[in-house]
Amino acid sequence: MDAFVYTGMASRVVFGAGSLQHLEREIELLGARRALVLCTPGQRDQAERVATIIGDRAAGIFDKAVMHVPIESAREARAEAQRLGADCAIAIGGGSTTGLGKAIALDSGLPILAIPTTYAGSEMTPIYGITEAGLKKTGKDLRVLPRTVIYDPELTTGLPIGLSITSGLNAMAHAAEGLYAQDTNPIMGLLAEEGLRAMARALPALKADPADMSARSDALYGAWLCGTVLGNVGMALHHKLCHTLGGSFNLPHAEVHTVVLPHAMAYNTRSVPDVMARIGRAIGSPDDAAGGLFDLAQSQGAPVALRDIGMQEADLDRAADIAVGNPYWNPRPIERAALRQLLQDAWEGKRPKG
Repeated sequence: MDAFVYTGMASRVVFGAGSLQHLEREIELLGARRALVLCTPGQRDQAERVATIIGDRAAGIFDKAVMHVPIESAREARAEAQRLGADCAIAIGGGSTTGLGKAIALDSGLPILAIPTTYAGSEMTPIYGITEAGLKKTGKDLRVLPRTVIYDPELTTGLPIGLSITSGLNAMAHAAEGLYAQDTNPIMGLLAEEGLRAMARALPALKADPADMSARSDALYGAWLCGTVLGNVGMALHHKLCHTLGGSFNLPHAEVHTVVLPHAMAYNTRSVPDVMARIGRAIGSPDDAAGGLFDLAQSQGAPVALRDIGMQEADLDRAADIAVGNPYWNPRPIERAALRQLLQDAWEGKRPKG
């Protein structure tokens, strides 16, 4: 076994159908008195439900969370938290809302309680991202790691099936890259494989019956594990490309991950064949992890081409230039020509083969 370093990060997880009922107890355990509830405009109803549950502990609702956390939105939310005298924030929603909570915590140190309603997994990470002047900048800081996460599968039943699928594939990207991360370790490897297995089992079941609570639970469980991997080890080419395409070209977050992941996997296959075999076994495609992920996405009706989610072919050269300008570590060296071809294949929706 190779040498490794493992550092556990403290966070409290409350999991199970109906676990939102424990919200007031969890706020009390944080020692908080006034919570600012964060959400997107479309999830205002869920935020109001949270505010009703906690009663006098609700300082107010900020319903302006948007994709990729624009700096302007982050500044407005920070000012609102200060104005209302909030001593914690409750982020109910997906990665956009959790990201906004992290932007507040980064500046103010306010504790965050996250209630995920998608499978993004960002609630388990100390990673933040803020977009300014068309560029998404990411970083790590333990101040932004939510102190408590409530996973209630009942809250994900309103997630449209299309977004359920792409959100789940987004989570799988965290586990896949975590397996070949530069600083991976056996514990994260176990979590990554189990997360991939749970999600690969859940997505077809969700497609067949979006109201299947067992499948919703499996997907949320998988998201928790995949998100934990993301929070503990570094990411590589796939995440660099997705940050570039999302932050600089304003493409939808989960859909970008869904489209790019099989192509990033194919790019790295020859450099880490043992890892690809593990991923393949976990998703039921032992001989072709990259192709298997593509087939999983396509068979569930998810987008598989960048051109279908708003990317212009004329922008592929610029995307390649941005991605190679400040590359993440990757098991295969980042070569611009090969990267440009990867983007072309992803734009056209070609099935990769590792």
